[in-house]
Amino acid sequence: VDFPTTFEPKNDMNSTIFCLVLAALCVSCNAFQLSKSFSRSPVVRRMAVEGAVDFPTLDGSKARIGIIKTRWNKEDVSNLVDGCKKALKDTGVEDANVFETEVPGAFELPYAARLLALSGTVDAIVCVGVLVKGDTMHFEYISEAVSSGIMNVGLQTACPCVFGVLTCNTEEQVKKRSTGKHNHGKDWGLTAVEMALLRQEALGGTQKPSMGFGAPIEVGSSGKTSAGPKVGF
Repeated sequence: VDFPTTFEPKNDMNSTIFCLVLAALCVSCNAFQLSKSFSRSPVVRRMAVEGAVDFPTLDGSKARIGIIKTRWNKEDVSNLVDGCKKALKDTGVEDANVFETEVPGAFELPYAARLLALSGTVDAIVCVGVLVKGDTMHFEYISEAVSSGIMNVGLQTACPCVFGVLTCNTEEQVKKRSTGKHNHGKDWGLTAVEMALLRQEALGGTQKPSMGFGAPIEVGSSGKTSAGPKVGF
């Protein structure tokens, strides 16, 4: 909008009218820019939903992966875990090198992940759960706490922790992201293997030969080692 460089009002009434017109034009311009921004946001959201991550060829034959799942929303979580396990198998991760345990709900995931990370028996951990927004602020509080907690476990223990928790507004969104070709568990499994390999490269491999919360390795009289009984939750 082009405005005159100078304006000499003849009286106070003209000055008031000019100010009102100028204010209206400014509001109109801001509203136009704001409407353009909102018109673009649905496209960005669709790209986020339909986008995919490209993974390199991964050799997970020596990777040890821990999976911690919730019993809350059990059916959907099981579908996600199945997708995760399929991805692990496709990259060559042996069944014996996959440790799986469960906790009641998503809020317990960070604590369980920390215990498993501190055991030194896995190279990466996938925390799997489902949160669906309800009528209260519970969803926001739990989502914030769980995402921050899982991230902190990875940073504090140097064991990669994958945030495998769906945070959805509706059950329909959960189904779309936990079944079929859009099963997010597959990407989480691939992410775990890639980060496990990165950790091994940086730290020089795994630390303990047993999986999960196992007992120390015992050395017999013959000199051969034997693993003690596995201890879980």
